[in-house]
Amino acid sequence: MSIDILQSLIPAYAKDLSSNLTNLLGETILSDQQKWGSFLSCAHAIGVPAVVRHLEVAAAGIMTPEAMTAAKAAAAIMGLNNVYFRALHLMQNKEYEKMRAGLRMNILTNPGVDKVDFELWSLAVSAVNACGLCMDSHEKVLRNHDVTAVQIQAALRIASTVNAISAVIRAETALKEA
Repeated sequence: MSIDILQSLIPAYAKDLSSNLTNLLGETILSDQQKWGSFLSCAHAIGVPAVVRHLEVAAAGIMTPEAMTAAKAAAAIMGLNNVYFRALHLMQNKEYEKMRAGLRMNILTNPGVDKVDFELWSLAVSAVNACGLCMDSHEKVLRNHDVTAVQIQAALRIASTVNAISAVIRAETALKEA
């Protein structure tokens, strides 16, 4: 039901996004936890209330509360890491790359779910946040755990679809409020 409501918020000009959402929800390339965690972590990373709310309601019927918390944690910690590491990567002065970050990142060692799932969600959020350094790092870990390119692509497709739906809904909401 919540997904139906979310899809009803997507205007006709963006019907491809609604179709992509339907297709991604029906895919079996990822486990249900991996798939829904990717949707949820990306929604939280982007932060459009209607998208977060409807995906949370839908995910609650599939994911454990601990897994939902871990998906949100992936969005939170990648919000921190993606800015920091993207900045280091983009800066001309490479001295900063040699310095200790001095940022707390304990969730990375004990995310409360399978490490592969958390890495996949972190990769998806890193795509949303456009941090190439982090995407490469998470992709390497995933490939070392025998996650296939097709599975990684599925998480990236989820990230791009959640991002696009969020952008459209944000814009439509702003127009209605203007």
